[in-house]
Amino acid sequence: MNLTAIASTCIGVVLAGIGLASCASPEPSPSPSPTRSTSPPAKTTTVDVYYMVDTRVGLRLAREQHDVPESRAVEAAIAAMIAGADDPDYTTTWNPDTRIRSVRRHGGDVTVDLSADARRANVGSAGAALMIQQLVHTVTGAAPGTAEVTLLIDGEPAGELWGAVSWDGPVRRDQPMDVRHLVQIDTPRERSVVMSPVVVTGEAAVFEATLPWRVLDRTGRTVRSGVAQTSEGQRFARFRFEIPLPPGDYTIEITEDDPSGGVAGARMTDTKTIVVRK
Repeated sequence: MNLTAIASTCIGVVLAGIGLASCASPEPSPSPSPTRSTSPPAKTTTVDVYYMVDTRVGLRLAREQHDVPESRAVEAAIAAMIAGADDPDYTTTWNPDTRIRSVRRHGGDVTVDLSADARRANVGSAGAALMIQQLVHTVTGAAPGTAEVTLLIDGEPAGELWGAVSWDGPVRRDQPMDVRHLVQIDTPRERSVVMSPVVVTGEAAVFEATLPWRVLDRTGRTVRSGVAQTSEGQRFARFRFEIPLPPGDYTIEITEDDPSGGVAGARMTDTKTIVVRK
């Protein structure tokens, strides 16, 4: 059979409806385009997570800002509190094996249920009392509109903890002057990379709203210094100041003012190590 006959036969087969579209090999189908995800990125929020720091008047609470998923802000804040701070000056005595079983909110109260690992902590009575406030501050800060925290351990009221304290019902924050570190840098965060001028913000409770500060280079030499003002004296109030710095590694330090000339003891300080880029 010649080529013309073959072509005629193939056309005839198609016309006869037998189902053959062509005697030639079909062209390969193009590969489907990859499907792009249309899910929006998870929203995040910034929360204050509290840790302990040793001061001239004993242990106090210092806070550190963390970015966490907005939908699970309280759980993420508690997890960061248990895991430990980025700032090497801050500590936590919560058992790192502690798991978060659930977090439930009832109006202005939050109930936190932790695993039995939370019962194990090497801490004295003062530290144990501050651990309660550490959790209360962290939870209420991450859950706006709440004021009280109830703790359960494996679904049961916590009761006696760490051989030093009891947690039997809802607990509120203590007075900030009694439990918080008196000077606090919020931004820049520890080990952050920033541009000049460096914007320093935070909160402090200092004499006559006076907040001395200085910047040290990586050798410990003071390269900048000055005095900032909080918005109000003798109580926790916000501050903000700017420092022009050339590129390099630095430590920013803020400290209490000391009108006693050292009689009151070592001043409370807070520091953050940063990198300034062009």
